[in-house]
Amino acid sequence: MKKSTMAIALAAALLSMTAAQAIEFGGAYLDGKIGYNKTSGPATQSTSNKIYPGVEAGWGWDMGKVVLGVDGFVDWHTKSATYRDYGGDVKLGFPMNKFMPYAKLGVTGSWPGNRVHDGLGIEYKFAPQWSVAGEWTSDNKTVNSQKYKNNNISVGVNYYFDAPYVAPAVVAPVVMRKPEPVVAPAPEVAKPVPVPAPVVVATPAFVPAPKTIFTDKPITIEGASFANASAKLRPSASKQLDMIVDFAAKNKDANLTIEGYTDNRGKEKANQLLSTKRAEAVKAYLVKKGVDAKHIITAGKGSAKPIGDNKTVAGRAQNRRVEINTVERVAN
Repeated sequence: MKKSTMAIALAAALLSMTAAQAIEFGGAYLDGKIGYNKTSGPATQSTSNKIYPGVEAGWGWDMGKVVLGVDGFVDWHTKSATYRDYGGDVKLGFPMNKFMPYAKLGVTGSWPGNRVHDGLGIEYKFAPQWSVAGEWTSDNKTVNSQKYKNNNISVGVNYYFDAPYVAPAVVAPVVMRKPEPVVAPAPEVAKPVPVPAPVVVATPAFVPAPKTIFTDKPITIEGASFANASAKLRPSASKQLDMIVDFAAKNKDANLTIEGYTDNRGKEKANQLLSTKRAEAVKAYLVKKGVDAKHIITAGKGSAKPIGDNKTVAGRAQNRRVEINTVERVAN
């Protein structure tokens, strides 16, 4: 089977896949670019170097730690041996926060015929729906023992039609219940008996009333406070965490329980590890701010106890969370 036929078959297979939209680099996009083309072939009699415009449209699917996508493109090489090239690629990206290196493989057509098209690039997301990408692509074809070859370097600006989901901040109030006063019973005095002195029953010792540290609703740090597929906290989480720091400073005997969770995508072993790392990241933040590590317990729960629908983008974002709570009741 020819390489071009294999690439088209792979692209068709990807189009039929059902997967979740990527947080940073998923969904439909449109790209306008300016490139530099270096072409060689018999029609030029020498190497031709020209600047050219191009457009690209595509779609990406989030597959956990990678993004798979397909695209279609047109490059106006008006002064090159191949004139105007058009085609499609399969794209494999590796998102790292706002950056995504990627590779692509596909086919391109026009004169002198269909040929394999491949390339490498890197993309940077500078706004929720905008990114800039730089890439190198190449294609070649041998016709009647004559070789035609294109090498392209381009810079483009991408617009994503679907803004990435950002979960709203959820701040649960920290409620302190006032202890109920305990009134000591009046001392009991025994009736006089024929002894030198009356017998007086001792007053019972004061019994402190317990107080509940939090309400039953935990403070939740949602998935949007972490980098994609990462345990690195984003600055947006600091407001909620600083509330916990302030509370712990005023209640030094309180024991905090920190539990990490993920959505149900990927292998459960990996989800368990990621949820544990996120809980540990929250603990590290609190300890750095002065909370005693001896009063913090962490646990990773993986994809257990979902609070949202794992079939939707919004539901999965709710399930990617860290909960801070306590089951401790301490004396006043």
